[in-house]
Amino acid sequence: MPSQIEEVLEQLDTRAPKLTLEVGGHELAVTSLDKPLWPGAGRRKAITKRDLLRYFARVSPWILPHLSARPVFATRFPGGVDSKSFYQKHWDGPPPFVRTVTIYSSHGEGDGEYIICENLPTLLWLAQMSALELHAWFSRVEREPDARGLGRRFHGSEAALDRSVLNYPDFVVFDLDPYEYSGKEARGAEPELHRRAFNRTRTLALRIREMLERLGLATWIKTSGRTGLHLYLPIVRDIDFDGAREVAQTIAQHALRERPREVTLEWSVERRRGKIFFDYNQNSRGKSLAAPYSPRRHQGGTVATPVSWDELEEIYPTDFTILTVPDRLEAAGDPWKGILEAKQDLGGVLSAGSTP
Repeated sequence: MPSQIEEVLEQLDTRAPKLTLEVGGHELAVTSLDKPLWPGAGRRKAITKRDLLRYFARVSPWILPHLSARPVFATRFPGGVDSKSFYQKHWDGPPPFVRTVTIYSSHGEGDGEYIICENLPTLLWLAQMSALELHAWFSRVEREPDARGLGRRFHGSEAALDRSVLNYPDFVVFDLDPYEYSGKEARGAEPELHRRAFNRTRTLALRIREMLERLGLATWIKTSGRTGLHLYLPIVRDIDFDGAREVAQTIAQHALRERPREVTLEWSVERRRGKIFFDYNQNSRGKSLAAPYSPRRHQGGTVATPVSWDELEEIYPTDFTILTVPDRLEAAGDPWKGILEAKQDLGGVLSAGSTP
């Protein structure tokens, strides 16, 4: 374990409710360390802000490469997962160790400051801000190694953003979200995690993998940390988000034709009932999914976790929590290590309207 991480963990072992962390030559005040962010239940202990800070410190060697050079959004839960939350895109006056980038918003907001989480102090600052869920863009602000001809001006106008490297994603993503209810949900609530729905989603994920393998394309998979699964297809950055969305839509429509009783593309939540929502529209500039190794709001402190295809048949989302994932990574490493080096050139393999 790197000495910087060990030093942070040592400081957090001090049982004071607040302290000033020294990390990477910077000072960071952390407070309310014993506040429960995920409540306990039965034999399960509450997970506190101190636990979140320890988690981010321990997994930083693996989560930071997945966040590097990507604008990050956060869902903040100041009172914990049982309280109100809010989604934060823009940050005013972050600490000096936090890298920021100015990006134009096409939704009438003009230019705004986004953060890029690329070091341990920034990760710990986000934990102090009760940013429990981190959402990273599918595109990066850096050109290397496969987008050298694209621009790096992201502000001022939508036209500048369209021409920039941020308009060219590293991935086509397939977001599978089951809408099969357990029957225990509160009225109007989203479906809760349960094994029947997750098993159906796993079966669909394996089928999508087969479709793409027939085209010579490899996908990577992770749990969402909640009820679904996320498949990532790493691609060379020579198609923009519109092209990536067309690819995802082609696969989604094929899955719908093949399995109409199981798959839905419907926007109406009511019309999704009993099926798996295949959300191809996630492939849009500025949209995001929970980043690899991001905690989620699930009561058990679950984490969005990359897994290997070989272990998919055996796993369940609650296997991966703030308390278990650091040991998993330290023992076996990241199944997604090298994902950006595994980029594939779609180049006509999947044109709009093609059939897997």
